Amino acid sequence: MEPNNPEAPIERQGSTLMLTRCASQNSLDESSQKHVPQNCDRQSSCRERRPYKNPMHTQKAFEIMNTMRKQKLLCDVTLVANSMEIPAHKMVLAACSPYFYAMFSSFEESRQDRIVIQQVDHYALELLVEYSYTSEIQVSEENVQVLLPAAHLLQLTDVRDACCDFLQGQLHPTNCLGIRAFADLHGCLELLTNADNYVETNFPEVVECEEFLSLSHQQVARLISSDRLTVPSEEKVFECVIAWVHHDVDARQRHLASLMEYVRLPLMSQDYLVQRVEEEPLLKADLQCKDYYIEALKFHLLKGDTKITFRTPRTKPRQPVGLPKVLLVVGGQAPKAIRSVECYDFKEERWYQVAEMPTRRCRAGLAVVGGKVYAVGGFNGSLRVKTVDVYDAAHDSWSSCECMEARRSTLGVAVLNNSIYAVGGFDGSTGLNTAEVLDLITQKWRTIATMSTRRSSVGVGVLNGLLYAVGGYDGASRHCLSSVECYNPESDSWRAVPDMCARRSGAGVGVLDGVLYAVGGHDGPLVRKSVESYDPTKDQWTPISDMAFCRRNAGVVALNGLLYVVGGDDGSSNLASVEVYNPKSDSWTLLPSCMGIGRSYAGVAIIDKPI
Repeated sequence: MEPNNPEAPIERQGSTLMLTRCASQNSLDESSQKHVPQNCDRQSSCRERRPYKNPMHTQKAFEIMNTMRKQKLLCDVTLVANSMEIPAHKMVLAACSPYFYAMFSSFEESRQDRIVIQQVDHYALELLVEYSYTSEIQVSEENVQVLLPAAHLLQLTDVRDACCDFLQGQLHPTNCLGIRAFADLHGCLELLTNADNYVETNFPEVVECEEFLSLSHQQVARLISSDRLTVPSEEKVFECVIAWVHHDVDARQRHLASLMEYVRLPLMSQDYLVQRVEEEPLLKADLQCKDYYIEALKFHLLKGDTKITFRTPRTKPRQPVGLPKVLLVVGGQAPKAIRSVECYDFKEERWYQVAEMPTRRCRAGLAVVGGKVYAVGGFNGSLRVKTVDVYDAAHDSWSSCECMEARRSTLGVAVLNNSIYAVGGFDGSTGLNTAEVLDLITQKWRTIATMSTRRSSVGVGVLNGLLYAVGGYDGASRHCLSSVECYNPESDSWRAVPDMCARRSGAGVGVLDGVLYAVGGHDGPLVRKSVESYDPTKDQWTPISDMAFCRRNAGVVALNGLLYVVGGDDGSSNLASVEVYNPKSDSWTLLPSCMGIGRSYAGVAIIDKPI
C-alpha cells in the first residue's frame, strides 16, 4: 500500500461498510514509516467517518416481510376475527402494538400459533395488521366506526388519533352529538372536548336536527345546563326543551320539570314570558314549572339593587367561550353621515359588509350588552338624535330601543354594571354636562349626577367599577379640555382625577389590562398622533409611543392584549386604516387591510362572530 494514497482500502462486514486502518505498523516498511507523521490528519479522518447507513433498508425490509405475510411465509401466528383468518409475524405485531407485545411476551398466547381476537371487526383488524407492516392506512366514513375501537383496543394510538382527527373534521350539526357519544364511549378525550365545544357553539342548529330529539333526558339536561351555550336568546333553550318533550309526550312529560330547572326563564323578555311561556299547555299542568315561571316574573318586577342581589342558577347569564371575534364598525362620517356597517374578521384578515343601520348616523356611541350592540344618539345629517338602534348579529338585523331623555351627538357611551351610560355630548345648541343611564331590565333611561364641566366630543372608559370622562370640548369658553373626571355609581357622584398631559377633544378612549388610554384627538386645528395612559394605582398620566398617523374622532377597542384604533380623520380627510398598539413592546403596527371607506365619528365594538 502506498502511504500517501488518499483512498484507504474498504472491507465489507454484513450490510455496513467499515474502513480498515489507514496504516498498519506491521505492514509499513522502513522507508514508508517516515511518512506516517504526514498522514496523521488522514488517520483521524478515517477514524471519525460515520458508518454507512441505507435510509431505505428498514422500508425495504418491511416491504419484504409484508410480501412474505401475504404469501404466508415464515408466519408464526394466525389472528382470527369473525371466523376470518389473518396470518402475521409475532415479532412485527409486538414491535408495533403494546397490546400484542404483552400478549406474546407475558401471556399464554405466546405459545399459541392461532389466536382469536374478540370484539374486533375482521376488516378493521386486517387494516391494522397491514398498517403494522406498511405504516399507511386510509381512514374513511365507511371504516372509521370499526377502525377507531380496534385501534384503541390494540393500543395503536397513532391510528386512533388519525381516526379522531378525521371525525373532528366531519363535525356538523347533524352528526356532532353522535360523534360526541362515540368519543365518550372509546375514551377519546380530545375529540370529546372538541365535540362538546362544537355542540355548545352551534347549539341553535344542533337542536333542530334529528339527533337531538333522540337524546335521553339526562343528556338533554347536561347539554342545556352548560353556561357556555351560544344562543341568540334563552327562548331558544326553552323551545328546544318543549320540542324534545313533544317528540314523545307520554314518555317524556315526567322529565319536563327537571329540564326546566336549567332553562333561564328570568333572562327572557317579559312579553315572551307572558305570551308564550305562560300559555304553554305542558307547563300549566306542572306545579314545579309554575314555580320557575313565578320566579321569572318576580325577577322582572324587582328594581335597582334588589334585582342585583336576587340570585338563582336561572338568573346567571350564559357565557360562551372560545368564539372567534370580529370588529364591528357602525356608521360614521364619510364625509356625511352614512348607514354602512362593516365587520373585520381577525382570523380571515378581511372586511365585509353587514346589515345597514335603519337611518344615517354618525357621532353615536356604541355599547355591547348580552351579545347585542346598542348605537346610542348621534347625528343623522340633519338633527342630533336621542334614538337608540340595536344590532342583533345572530340575525344580522337592526331594531329600535327606548330613546334617551336628551338629544346627544359626540357623546361618550360605556357599559357599567350591565347598564348603558350616555355621557355629555352636543344637543345642537350647547355642550352637555348631563349624563343618563339605561336600565336594560326596565328599558328606561334615567338621569344621573351632572359632570363639573360641559363635554362634547368626550371619550369614556370603565375601569375598576368607575366611569371616566376624558377630555372633550366645553363649548362655553371654546376650549379643548385636558381635564378628566370619574363617576362612582354607588354614590352617584363625579370627582376630578389628574389632567392629561395634553388637551384632547375627540380622543379615542380604550381600557386594556387595568390601564386607561387616551388616543389622538385635537387641540383646535392641531390634530394629534400622541397617546397617553392613565394608571389608577399611580393616579397619573404617562405619554406612550405616538401612532403612525394623526387621528381624531377615531374608535378604540381592546382585544387579546392589543388596542385597536379605527379610522378617524387627520384634519383634512377621513381615514380607512386601523392601527394596533402592543403595550408589551410599546409599539404600533397597521392592520393588514383597511376598511372599505374612510370613516370618522364611527362607533366600534368587538363582538362574537355570528354563528
